[in-house]
This record gives sequence, structure tokens and C-alpha cells, in this order.
Amino acid sequence: MADILIGEYRGFPVVSAYEGNRLEYLSLVHESDLGSIYLCRVDNIVKNLDSAFVKYGEDKIGYVPLKHVLPSTVTGRSFGEGDKVRQGDAILLQVETDSIKTKKAKLTSYISLSGKYCVITLGRKGVGASLKLSSEKRNLLIDTVKAEYEALKQRFSEGLLGRDGFGVIVRTEAASLSDDELKESLLEDITAVADRLQDILKQAGSRTVYSCISRGDAADLDAQITRAGNFLKTRGAAEFNILKSSYVYSLTCDIDKLLMNKVWLKSGGFLIIEQLESFNAIDVNTGKAIDNKKDSVFAVNMEAADEIFRQIRLRNLSGMILIDFINMKSSQDTEKLCDHVRKLCKKEPVHTEFIDITGLGIVELTRNKNDKSLKELLKNPNTPVDNI
Repeated sequence: MADILIGEYRGFPVVSAYEGNRLEYLSLVHESDLGSIYLCRVDNIVKNLDSAFVKYGEDKIGYVPLKHVLPSTVTGRSFGEGDKVRQGDAILLQVETDSIKTKKAKLTSYISLSGKYCVITLGRKGVGASLKLSSEKRNLLIDTVKAEYEALKQRFSEGLLGRDGFGVIVRTEAASLSDDELKESLLEDITAVADRLQDILKQAGSRTVYSCISRGDAADLDAQITRAGNFLKTRGAAEFNILKSSYVYSLTCDIDKLLMNKVWLKSGGFLIIEQLESFNAIDVNTGKAIDNKKDSVFAVNMEAADEIFRQIRLRNLSGMILIDFINMKSSQDTEKLCDHVRKLCKKEPVHTEFIDITGLGIVELTRNKNDKSLKELLKNPNTPVDNI
């Protein structure tokens, strides 16, 4: 049984997804510049950082690595491949990482737009597909788009979009298309998204600096519901209900638990989760699971791995994540655990990568930052949107 529940927590509209009475997906609907596209003005060039600080609003300052500036996004003057960004330049940029505490927002001119079945990125090359798909399905989708990719580029070659070109990533949702509708649906979606990107590039030439040309969807309730539905589909839930209230689920209590450092496991073991400034640390403890038999320690670690990925997803942890599992003497058990962690990484909706296991047995992961963490959002009282 799977349900999408729309509720509220501390003034935030909340979209959550439950499977088998267990919270598996959480999104606090809030105001954010993440994914928004602005016409920015360069305030300062910092050569030793190879970056430019830009204003994208009267009181909004971020930075863009100079290597992330494409010629087609610089407006108001001729800008060729070898030209350099200057103070005062107007550049079309997308907010890649929102500002947090003292950290400035990071922007890029490699602008990405999503459709139902694909993501188009300015300045990228080639065709790819979601790593969450099976190899067979990925190859089919990539081959289908590749066969038309050159023709698609040619179609936009005369406009601004043709100057830097674009790459295509086929999304997980495309797996639901039948063989008969596959090619037509993919091409229609790619063309529609490319048209939107072309239009945004055109608008930049006639807009004033600090204009927001396209708004991200963090505050869009319908978009968040769609994401929750897509998440459930990737987990095999073909059908689900959308509920605006429910006495079955204790959403407030479930979110309260996500703000605690200690998480109990069914086996009696527990996790300690610490969000630090530069990384996230997760410690696995035997707790009440006092049976020190070899297979018992392995079982607790495997259970902990599943719960860790659930906690990472719900708390929206990002950056470097260090996991200290219970020490195991068997190298085979350690490798089995690492293989399990690798498989869990591939299933995550936000790109998560297994980096290594250190000599001290610490598993290192990295997870892309797609928004502020749950803890960071709840510390800022100014980000909720209007209540549902």
C-alpha cells in the first residue's frame, strides 16, 4: 500500500509518501531560488578563485566559476569562445546551489530544464539516461534518442541554442512508454523542452538585469506531488492514493524523529547522525543487539545500511557522508555490505556515489545537493510558502 499525504509542519506545506505505513519520501514546500534562471550582473572577478561574483537581485549575491560561463548566455556584447568575462557583464545564469548561512549561492550558465521524459542541458554534449534504469532499458532509450540527436541539433543550429549546443538525459519516467509510442513521445518532449530553452535565451537579450526569467519549482505544490508520485513509481508502486488528511499516518511525529540524532533499529541497534559544517557523520552501534556472533553483526550492519539511506533521503543530507559501521572481521562480509551500499546508492532519486571504504572501515559517500537539508529549512522561519 502506498499513499501520498499532503499535510503541514511548522507552517510548511508538506508532501510526503508512505509505503506500508512507513515514511519514505518528504518534501517541505518552500520559497527557494534553486533552479531559477536570472539575468545577472558581474560585480567582481576573483582570479585566484577563477570565479566571478554576480548579483542576481537587489540583495542577492552569488558566484559562478568562470569555466561555467557559456558564450550564448552573455548578453549586451559580442562574446566569443576565447573572450573573458568582465566586470559589468550581464549573464544568464541558473541557481545551482542555494545560499546557506555564510555560503553564497552557486550559479551556472549550463542551464538545465526538465520535461516529462527528459532533461536538456545547455552546453553539454551527447545523450544519456538515468542510472536507475536497467542496462537494457537504458541502452534502448539512449539508442532511440541518439538516432535523432544530430537532426535535433540541426533544427536549433541557427538560433542561440545552436551556439553552445545541448545534451539530453532521458529520465526514469520514460521507462513507462510502450515501444510503439517511445520514439514519438521522446522526440516531442525533447523538442518542447529545447524550444523553452531557446525562448529563455532569446528573452535574456531584451530583459533588464536581475530579471527572473524562469522560476524553480520548490514552491510549486503540484510539482512536489508529481515528484512524490515518480518516486513511488521507481519503487514499484503502480497505484497510490493522494490524501489531504489522514488519521492513519503520524506525519508530525515522523518528522519530529528526523530532527533527533539517535535512530533506533528493529534489531536493537541504533544510529547516531551528526550534521556538521563540512560533512555528515553516521555511527552504527550494536545497542541492545548484544549478540556478538559474526552473522548477527553483519545483519545489524545490513539493517543499518537500509535505514541510513532512508534517513539520508528524508533529512536531505548532502555533500560528504561518512558511515562508521560495526567492525566485522570477515573481509567477505565487508565486501557484501559495500556491495549492498552501492546498490542502495543507485536507487536514490538524488545522485549518491559510493567513494571508498577506508582502512579504518569508514564508508565514504557523496550526495548531490538538490536543496537545503530538513534541519536547515526548519532553522529558517522565512522560507515557508502560504499554507495549503
